[in-house]
Amino acid sequence: MTKQKGATKKLLKILGILAAVIIVLAVIAKTAGWIDGGPAEKTVETEDAELRTITQIVSASGRIQPEVEVIIRPDVSGEIIELNVKEGDFVREGELLLRIKPDLYQARIDELNAALLTQQSRMEQARSQMLQAETEYLKNKQLYDRELISELEYLQNYNNYESQKANFKAAEYQIESAKAQLRRAEEELQQTVIRSPKNGTISRLAVERGERVLGQAQTAGTEMMRIARMEQMEVVVDVNENDIVNVSLGDTTIIEADAYPNQSFQGMVTEIANSADISGTGSADQVTNYKVKIRITTPHNLDHAEGDFFAVNVSETPTADYSPNFKPGMSANVDIRTNTVYDVVSVPIQAVTVRDFTADVGRNNSPEEDEENGNNRRRASSNEDFRRVVFVNEDGIAQRVEVETGISDNSHIQIMSGLEAGMEVVTGSYRILSRELEDGDAIKVQNRNR
Repeated sequence: MTKQKGATKKLLKILGILAAVIIVLAVIAKTAGWIDGGPAEKTVETEDAELRTITQIVSASGRIQPEVEVIIRPDVSGEIIELNVKEGDFVREGELLLRIKPDLYQARIDELNAALLTQQSRMEQARSQMLQAETEYLKNKQLYDRELISELEYLQNYNNYESQKANFKAAEYQIESAKAQLRRAEEELQQTVIRSPKNGTISRLAVERGERVLGQAQTAGTEMMRIARMEQMEVVVDVNENDIVNVSLGDTTIIEADAYPNQSFQGMVTEIANSADISGTGSADQVTNYKVKIRITTPHNLDHAEGDFFAVNVSETPTADYSPNFKPGMSANVDIRTNTVYDVVSVPIQAVTVRDFTADVGRNNSPEEDEENGNNRRRASSNEDFRRVVFVNEDGIAQRVEVETGISDNSHIQIMSGLEAGMEVVTGSYRILSRELEDGDAIKVQNRNR
């Protein structure tokens, strides 16, 4: 009797578990739409396709530097005995910057002057010897014509005269050589005085009074200072090879400097490198970039302009008259406006996704229809046929539409064909758009902003 009761309880417990499982499965099937009304609706977000202006942007980062910067190096070696500038000073063309000790070069000039006088004396001596040889030659020529002296004696006098003429010519050349050495020494003496080659600001000063600098004609000498036009600054950025084809000279840019947060400045592309900077050559991380120079067109560094020094209004809330003070080496981010289209159909970038159209072949079309539409050719070349599509809301049903896209900005993309302005397209969520949503699915629109 007790065994029968235990078996009955066990049976009732199993039946209860089965009933609970059935109820759970029924709830899941009801929710999923397996029973009573077909597939479940997918909750999506939508937005209308609109006409708008789209500007394609290429973003890059780099450093600010002067457009024109001259490095001052000495042509002669020596000790700096006078330094008339400091870093940040504005100098004009021809203004004295520094002097190098001239004693050695002055002594060299004195030595060469003495050598020149010596050569001039030797030339006069050679002239006297030439005149004497000429007199003897002319006298002996008359005697030879009268046959009063032998031919040998005549030739000896002639050769002596020609030799003295050559000596005199050599003395003249030695004087020219001495004069050239003297001119070079005088030039070196003048090079001990360093003057500014152009108007600008001392952007870097690398020497002090009393230091020795090295100057050579064959190699670069010691870098002493740099003169730059600080009111003509530019940003040098690295643009990837995939984006450089879209960048052109004259493209306008928006510049954001780390030193001036929440502010933007205008710029223009002035130079695009033809040679690439390649890093990580031969590895999987190889990167190919091109240098692009962008002139900052917003007025800046006005306190350095042509030496007109005045106080720049620096405040926490800059006004329209505020002039930024850029310094070489500052970091900057640049958005280059490479292309702009006006009043074109556009949708949010996330609305455009891809779908494999090979899944449709054989399900909706016969083999003959596939061949007519070119699907067999695509399947022969690849097992996949990915195309860009958007999903349009048609009375609660997602309709897949193949589209051709154009340029894009940071938020929207141009639709060149497939859509018209005003059509409601699905924009989210990302998971549903990228993986789950299919043509003909029932959808439920739930927009946060509506």
